[in-house]
Amino acid sequence: MVSIRELHTQLVKKERSAVEITQEALDRIQAVESKIQSFLSITAEKALEQAKQVDAKIAAGEEISMLAGIPIGVKDNMCTKGITTTCASRILENFVPPYESSVTQKLFDANAVMVGKTNLDEFAMGGSTETSAYHLTANPWDLSRVPGGSSGGSAAAVAAEECVVSLGSDTGGSIRQPASFCGVVGMKPTYGLVSRYGLVAFASSLDQIGPFARSVEDAALLLNAIAGHDPKDSTSIKVEIPDYTANLRPDLKSHGKLKVGIIKETFGEGLDPEVAKAVNQAIEHFKSMGAEIQEISCPRFRYGLPSYYIIAPCEASANLARYDGVKYGFRAEDAENLLSMYTRTRAAGFGAEVKRRIMIGTYALSAGYYDAYYLQAQKVRTLIKQDFENAFGQVDILISPTAPSTAFKTGEKTTDPLSMYLIDLMTIPVNLAGLPAISVPCGFDSQGMPIGLQLIGNVLKEEQLLQVAYAYEQSTDWHSKSPKII
Repeated sequence: MVSIRELHTQLVKKERSAVEITQEALDRIQAVESKIQSFLSITAEKALEQAKQVDAKIAAGEEISMLAGIPIGVKDNMCTKGITTTCASRILENFVPPYESSVTQKLFDANAVMVGKTNLDEFAMGGSTETSAYHLTANPWDLSRVPGGSSGGSAAAVAAEECVVSLGSDTGGSIRQPASFCGVVGMKPTYGLVSRYGLVAFASSLDQIGPFARSVEDAALLLNAIAGHDPKDSTSIKVEIPDYTANLRPDLKSHGKLKVGIIKETFGEGLDPEVAKAVNQAIEHFKSMGAEIQEISCPRFRYGLPSYYIIAPCEASANLARYDGVKYGFRAEDAENLLSMYTRTRAAGFGAEVKRRIMIGTYALSAGYYDAYYLQAQKVRTLIKQDFENAFGQVDILISPTAPSTAFKTGEKTTDPLSMYLIDLMTIPVNLAGLPAISVPCGFDSQGMPIGLQLIGNVLKEEQLLQVAYAYEQSTDWHSKSPKII
């Protein structure tokens, strides 16, 4: 699929119309969606109407934004006014939001074209998109494997060329891990850089919206559109947003001497040897590009997983308390009393993984356990953040594998929640510290499955992070490879 910049040039020169580009994306969805199942809903009518508006602007001689007429997928946990938003849960099966999320409003203001809402793990809880209440999404590189999660639909849609770019949300790796599994670029911005208004909450202190793309530049262009302060979001950072594409260069030398730190704790037991080999080759490539490489220790890195699986379920149990059958969403019928209605609604409306996390969170927050679990986890979170601060006192960028393995077979881990949780081992500490990070393709394993390289930047250092990722991408050809969907 051609890039955003190429499509923009074609539109401005009137070589193609926005309706033609949109119809091409919809035709692609029609052709492959039965195999991939990236989407929960296709918004063809809305997409074509948005495309017509772009063509009318061009015909009138008006300037258009870089995203105007560009087909985009949106994860189905972001509210879209008048369009069903389910979070892949039965409890929100018929929920139609009365308002627009800030990110989708920004996209529509830029005249982007939304082709559909993408599949996800229920309420973004999972690492494979297998907990969706509706259907499984397949990995475009191997239909018998998962696309990762929780933003698996968004990653698969971009990999399968059903849309040019898409939006996902990342709580513990839910953008970067599926980007790694599907061989695309996925970025989690600094916490607070992108508004969460209208993002259905999982864990409010960790959730962050970010872009999926086939290239670093396309991810940067999408970030340009969605980043910025939002008075509707109390955690939104008031900071000037640069043009993230302005200083993208195909080499590192123009950025001065770059110091790259290799996180020692991410190499060792549990890391697939083929993933380790590909990431080590990427490190050698950085060295050949002139980067100064040094090993960095983040001693509390391995405590990210246990602390996350206390903090996130605690926040989830509080956030999901609103789904009780009273205000909106699914309601169980024929309940004897109010308590019965609550319990029946939640028992029928929530899936097993969501129930598991609600139970863990409620237990950890209960009297007598709050100090022992939740408070201790928050203290560990602070220590993890301090480790990163110490690391960035020595280097500019940190590197690790994005995930300890490539995409696994569908159903392989569904009966073992702990092994599923371990897939986010490399990504979770970044969310706990609120840092920006990006996953870029860096190779393939012997089965032909993509491998991702995670680059981590300091707070609000997205510009530098994208520059480094772009330089690596342009000096390799991993990003140019596409799956052949049979």
